[in-house]
This record gives sequence, structure tokens and C-alpha cells, in this order.
Amino acid sequence: MALLEILGLTKNFGGLMALHNLDCHVDSGELLSIIGPNGSGKTTLFNLITGIYEPRSGLIRFNGKEITGSTPHQVACHGIGRTFQRTTIFKKNSVLDNVIIGYRLHTRAGIWGAIFKTPATRREEDKVKKKARDILHFVGLSDREDQIAENITQEAQKRLSIAMALATEPKLLLLDEPTGGVNLEEIDGLIELVKKIQKFGITICIIEHKMRVVMNISDRVIAINHGEKIAEGTSKEIVTNEEVIKAYLGTSYVT
Repeated sequence: MALLEILGLTKNFGGLMALHNLDCHVDSGELLSIIGPNGSGKTTLFNLITGIYEPRSGLIRFNGKEITGSTPHQVACHGIGRTFQRTTIFKKNSVLDNVIIGYRLHTRAGIWGAIFKTPATRREEDKVKKKARDILHFVGLSDREDQIAENITQEAQKRLSIAMALATEPKLLLLDEPTGGVNLEEIDGLIELVKKIQKFGITICIIEHKMRVVMNISDRVIAINHGEKIAEGTSKEIVTNEEVIKAYLGTSYVT
């Protein structure tokens, strides 16, 4: 069953057509990978889904409800979390505080409770800290909760950005190049984390350039070029697709 449905999605920036009449879907529980050359429209798709951009035309439906044109906050409240191609964290805050900021979306304490520190507010704060620590344990950062975020490694920052997205309690997690900028030795750990998230019951859609990662984790793959879907199938079907080889992988790619 489709958790996310994209129908006829089109977006242009002036004379540049970023996406053109794109149809795709993400089934509940699956891990869908999106591949394609730089500038093919992959991140634009994520930005449309999460309300950063508004489409020129088309429909976005999530969990049976149309969310086309929703704000980023509304999209997050519907149950879609995301990370960004460039790791987005609060660098001057502690690792724990970064996750708490992500979780604040689901807290209920009002302004008066925050000012006067009512018993309900204190209980809420205790709950938030416990939840944040649970998430840090899940992503493997328990021992770094007090460190300033800008001082941890790039790989740890990737884990932190995922933790912040998980703090919003998403049904669907959009990961934009989660292994970008990390060394080869660290990729396997991030692959295992992504698999762990899926096993935990969260549907995942991932943009990824490293075919080693795509081949390792994907239930299904979509290839995009010039804003249009050019192929869809299993990872093995995609890497042998002539149009994908021509547009993205190159003739020297060996399966």
C-alpha cells in the first residue's frame, strides 16, 4: 500500500524545468532509493514533498491525505521527517540539545508553562530528555550527548541529523545523501543504521549517489534524469537498464 503518492508533479525555476510530470510512490514499510545525475531533480522532489517549494502542478498525497502546498511544519506534523544534503545541525548546541529541538514539535507546554516552570512543564521536559537520550542510543551517539555538535566528526554529525529527524516521530523518513562526505570505513555503519531504522518500522526514501549503498539497502529504485523518471525496478534491474547506464552510471559500470 502506498504511503506517499506523487502524481504529475511539475516544478520549474524560470526557464529551467526541474521536474516534469513526475509520477512515483513509496510503499509503506519499504526503502526506496532515488538516483540520477546532479541536477536531475532529486532534491527538488524532496523540497516539494516537505513544503519548501510549491509545485507548478501535480498532487502529493501522504497517508491518504493530500498535502500539496503544505508548509514544512504541517508536513512534519503529518509524519514526514527529513535530512538535508548538507548536514543541518545546530552547531553551537550540545548533541542532546539538537535532538531536543527536533522533539519540541511534539511537546504541549505553552508559553506560561515555560515561563513559570509548572509541574506539567517539568514533567514534559523530563519526558523530552528521556526520549532524546533514547534516540541518541538508537543512532549510536549516547556517549556524545554533552559534546558541542560542531566538534563531533562528520560521520557523527550525519547520525545526529538523522536523530533530529527521528525525534519528529516520522512515519516516512527522507534521507538526502546520508553517506555524503564520510570515508569508506564509515559508510557501512551508516548503512546499518538505515537498515535498523527500516526494521524499526519507519518507511524510508533515500537519495544516494553511491551505488554500493543503493545495491545494499534498496527494496526498489527510481532513476531520474532531467526531471523525469527514466527507470524503476529492483537495484539489479536498474543497474542493467540501458537508459540508466547511458544517463548516469556510464558504460564502464560493472555490476
